[in-house]
Amino acid sequence: AKSASGALETVPWVRVVNLSRAMDELAEAGYWRIGLAGEAETTLSESLSTGPLAIVLGAEGEGMRHNIAGHCDTLARLPISSDIESLNVSNAAAIALYAVATRSTD
Repeated sequence: AKSASGALETVPWVRVVNLSRAMDELAEAGYWRIGLAGEAETTLSESLSTGPLAIVLGAEGEGMRHNIAGHCDTLARLPISSDIESLNVSNAAAIALYAVATRSTD
């Protein structure tokens, strides 16, 4: 909310009690679930599909819990310099949302 710059009031969001169950429900609704993880083999752009997407980000510092990663269809990394270990979660979210918004729908 601190970095949303007003977007929090215009972008739909939900709060869930059980994230694993919510991710299963997203899959049942036809969403491709991509978890962002620095150790992933493929990049986000290689993992994007043309259908509905759910981007899953881990906690600041400790990253994504193993159980949550297991509920993703794929894990993807952002292609950043090898000199940079990782991005903070708000920067990673901004980059991921931009990539989704500008993805090719061919």
